[in-house]
Amino acid sequence: MKKSWIIIIVIVLMLLWLGFSAQSSYNSMVEKNESVSNQWAQVENVYQRRADLIPNLVNTVKGYAEHEKSTFTAVIEARSKATAVNIDANNLDAASFQKFQEAQDGLSSALSKLMVVMERYPDLKANQNFLELQAQLEGTENRITVERMKFNDVSKDYNTYIKKFPKNLWASMFNFEAKEYFKAQEGAEKAPEVKF
Repeated sequence: MKKSWIIIIVIVLMLLWLGFSAQSSYNSMVEKNESVSNQWAQVENVYQRRADLIPNLVNTVKGYAEHEKSTFTAVIEARSKATAVNIDANNLDAASFQKFQEAQDGLSSALSKLMVVMERYPDLKANQNFLELQAQLEGTENRITVERMKFNDVSKDYNTYIKKFPKNLWASMFNFEAKEYFKAQEGAEKAPEVKF
Protein backbone atom coordinates (compact mmCIF):
# COMPACT_ATOMS: atom_id res chain seq x y z
CA MET A 1 0.00 0.00 0.00
CA LYS A 2 2.83 2.40 0.90
CA LYS A 3 4.62 1.81 -2.43
CA SER A 4 1.56 2.70 -4.47
CA TRP A 5 1.10 5.94 -2.51
CA ILE A 6 4.73 6.85 -3.00
CA ILE A 7 4.45 6.19 -6.73
CA ILE A 8 1.25 8.27 -6.94
CA ILE A 9 2.86 11.14 -5.00
CA VAL A 10 5.98 11.03 -7.21
CA ILE A 11 3.83 11.03 -10.37
CA VAL A 12 1.69 13.91 -9.07
CA LEU A 13 4.79 15.89 -8.12
CA MET A 14 6.33 15.29 -11.55
CA LEU A 15 3.11 16.39 -13.27
CA LEU A 16 2.96 19.49 -11.09
CA TRP A 17 6.59 20.27 -11.89
CA LEU A 18 5.93 19.80 -15.63
CA GLY A 19 2.84 21.99 -15.40
CA PHE A 20 4.68 24.77 -13.58
CA SER A 21 7.62 24.48 -15.94
CA ALA A 22 5.34 24.72 -18.98
CA GLN A 23 3.45 27.67 -17.53
CA SER A 24 6.60 29.53 -16.55
CA SER A 25 8.29 28.87 -19.89
CA TYR A 26 5.19 29.81 -21.86
CA ASN A 27 4.71 33.06 -19.94
CA SER A 28 8.37 33.97 -20.40
CA MET A 29 8.18 33.25 -24.13
CA VAL A 30 5.06 35.43 -24.41
CA GLU A 31 6.85 38.26 -22.57
CA LYS A 32 9.91 38.03 -24.78
CA ASN A 33 7.79 37.78 -27.93
CA GLU A 34 5.92 40.91 -26.85
CA SER A 35 9.26 42.66 -26.30
CA VAL A 36 10.20 41.81 -29.88
CA SER A 37 6.82 43.09 -31.12
CA ASN A 38 7.20 46.28 -29.11
CA GLN A 39 10.69 46.90 -30.45
CA TRP A 40 9.48 46.18 -34.00
CA ALA A 41 6.86 48.90 -33.50
CA GLN A 42 9.66 51.28 -32.51
CA VAL A 43 11.60 50.38 -35.67
CA GLU A 44 8.50 51.05 -37.79
CA ASN A 45 7.95 54.29 -35.91
CA VAL A 46 11.36 55.74 -36.80
CA TYR A 47 11.06 54.54 -40.40
CA GLN A 48 7.67 56.31 -40.56
CA ARG A 49 9.28 59.47 -39.17
CA ARG A 50 11.80 59.34 -42.00
CA ALA A 51 9.04 58.78 -44.56
CA ASP A 52 7.11 61.76 -43.16
CA LEU A 53 10.15 64.05 -43.49
CA ILE A 54 10.81 63.17 -47.13
CA PRO A 55 7.98 65.15 -48.81
CA ASN A 56 9.07 68.34 -47.01
CA LEU A 57 12.68 67.73 -47.98
CA VAL A 58 11.79 67.07 -51.62
CA ASN A 59 9.59 70.18 -51.80
CA THR A 60 12.35 72.34 -50.35
CA VAL A 61 14.91 70.99 -52.83
CA LYS A 62 12.42 71.30 -55.74
CA GLY A 63 12.38 75.05 -55.36
CA TYR A 64 16.11 75.20 -56.07
CA ALA A 65 16.61 72.33 -58.47
CA GLU A 66 13.55 72.19 -60.69
CA HIS A 67 15.32 70.26 -63.47
CA GLU A 68 16.18 67.31 -61.18
CA LYS A 69 12.74 65.71 -61.68
CA SER A 70 14.07 62.17 -62.16
CA THR A 71 15.72 62.29 -58.72
CA PHE A 72 12.54 63.61 -57.10
CA THR A 73 10.47 60.94 -58.81
CA ALA A 74 12.87 58.21 -57.66
CA VAL A 75 12.70 59.44 -54.06
CA ILE A 76 8.89 59.64 -54.07
CA GLU A 77 8.59 56.17 -55.64
CA ALA A 78 11.06 54.68 -53.15
CA ARG A 79 9.13 56.30 -50.28
CA SER A 80 5.89 54.87 -51.62
CA LYS A 81 7.40 51.38 -51.86
CA ALA A 82 8.93 51.61 -48.40
CA THR A 83 5.69 52.71 -46.73
CA ALA A 84 3.68 50.07 -48.60
CA VAL A 85 5.64 47.19 -47.08
CA ASN A 86 4.18 46.44 -43.67
CA ILE A 87 5.01 43.41 -41.60
CA ASP A 88 3.08 42.09 -38.64
CA ALA A 89 5.48 41.66 -35.73
CA ASN A 90 4.17 38.12 -35.26
CA ASN A 91 5.11 37.24 -38.83
CA LEU A 92 8.76 38.23 -39.01
CA ASP A 93 9.78 35.43 -41.33
CA ALA A 94 12.86 35.67 -43.55
CA ALA A 95 11.00 36.48 -46.78
CA SER A 96 8.83 39.30 -45.41
CA PHE A 97 11.73 40.68 -43.38
CA GLN A 98 13.95 40.78 -46.48
CA LYS A 99 11.21 42.48 -48.49
CA PHE A 100 10.88 45.16 -45.79
CA GLN A 101 14.64 45.66 -45.60
CA GLU A 102 14.99 45.91 -49.40
CA ALA A 103 12.27 48.58 -49.56
CA GLN A 104 13.97 50.59 -46.80
CA ASP A 105 17.38 50.18 -48.45
CA GLY A 106 15.89 51.46 -51.72
CA LEU A 107 14.62 54.55 -49.91
CA SER A 108 18.03 55.10 -48.30
CA SER A 109 19.67 54.88 -51.73
CA ALA A 110 17.21 57.38 -53.24
CA LEU A 111 17.82 59.77 -50.34
CA SER A 112 21.56 59.54 -50.91
CA LYS A 113 21.01 60.62 -54.53
CA LEU A 114 18.90 63.53 -53.32
CA MET A 115 21.75 64.61 -51.03
CA VAL A 116 24.13 64.52 -54.00
CA VAL A 117 21.76 66.85 -55.87
CA MET A 118 21.83 69.19 -52.89
CA GLU A 119 25.61 69.52 -53.15
CA ARG A 120 25.21 71.16 -56.57
CA TYR A 121 23.18 74.08 -55.20
CA PRO A 122 25.02 76.37 -52.78
CA ASP A 123 21.90 78.51 -52.19
CA LEU A 124 20.01 75.41 -51.10
CA LYS A 125 22.75 74.50 -48.62
CA ALA A 126 22.24 77.92 -47.01
CA ASN A 127 18.42 77.62 -46.82
CA GLN A 128 17.34 77.40 -43.16
CA ASN A 129 14.36 75.11 -43.88
CA PHE A 130 16.57 72.72 -45.78
CA LEU A 131 19.23 72.74 -43.06
CA GLU A 132 16.61 71.95 -40.40
CA LEU A 133 15.09 69.16 -42.49
CA GLN A 134 18.52 67.74 -43.22
CA ALA A 135 19.38 67.78 -39.50
CA GLN A 136 16.09 66.06 -38.67
CA LEU A 137 16.71 63.45 -41.34
CA GLU A 138 20.23 62.79 -40.04
CA GLY A 139 18.85 62.47 -36.51
CA THR A 140 16.18 60.08 -37.77
CA GLU A 141 18.78 57.95 -39.55
CA ASN A 142 20.66 57.72 -36.24
CA ARG A 143 17.44 56.72 -34.47
CA ILE A 144 16.83 54.04 -37.10
CA THR A 145 20.28 52.61 -36.41
CA VAL A 146 19.68 52.61 -32.64
CA GLU A 147 16.20 51.05 -32.91
CA ARG A 148 17.44 48.37 -35.31
CA MET A 149 20.23 47.54 -32.86
CA LYS A 150 17.73 47.34 -30.00
CA PHE A 151 15.48 45.13 -32.14
CA ASN A 152 18.37 42.78 -32.83
CA ASP A 153 19.15 42.69 -29.09
CA VAL A 154 15.60 41.75 -28.02
CA SER A 155 15.36 39.26 -30.90
CA LYS A 156 18.62 37.66 -29.74
CA ASP A 157 17.32 37.43 -26.18
CA TYR A 158 14.09 35.83 -27.40
CA ASN A 159 15.82 33.48 -29.87
CA THR A 160 18.35 32.35 -27.26
CA TYR A 161 15.61 31.72 -24.73
CA ILE A 162 13.46 29.55 -27.02
CA LYS A 163 16.46 27.56 -28.28
CA LYS A 164 17.78 26.49 -24.85
CA PHE A 165 16.86 23.12 -23.46
CA PRO A 166 14.18 22.40 -22.14
CA LYS A 167 12.56 25.67 -23.30
CA ASN A 168 13.02 24.53 -26.91
CA LEU A 169 10.58 21.67 -26.24
CA TRP A 170 7.92 24.06 -24.96
CA ALA A 171 8.65 26.56 -27.75
CA SER A 172 8.09 23.94 -30.44
CA MET A 173 4.98 22.68 -28.66
CA PHE A 174 3.49 26.19 -28.45
CA ASN A 175 4.72 27.25 -31.95
CA PHE A 176 7.19 29.94 -30.89
CA GLU A 177 9.60 30.48 -33.77
CA ALA A 178 12.91 32.32 -34.01
CA LYS A 179 12.86 35.94 -35.17
CA GLU A 180 14.95 37.42 -37.98
CA TYR A 181 17.67 40.03 -37.48
CA PHE A 182 18.45 43.21 -39.34
CA LYS A 183 21.56 42.73 -41.44
CA ALA A 184 23.89 45.20 -43.13
CA GLN A 185 23.19 46.21 -46.72
CA GLU A 186 24.91 44.13 -49.35
CA GLY A 187 28.32 45.51 -50.11
CA ALA A 188 28.57 47.24 -46.72
CA GLU A 189 31.54 45.04 -45.84
CA LYS A 190 33.63 46.86 -48.48
CA ALA A 191 35.05 50.21 -47.49
CA PRO A 192 34.22 53.03 -49.93
CA GLU A 193 37.12 54.13 -52.09
CA VAL A 194 38.12 57.73 -51.49
CA LYS A 195 40.10 59.54 -54.19
CA PHE A 196 41.59 63.01 -54.00
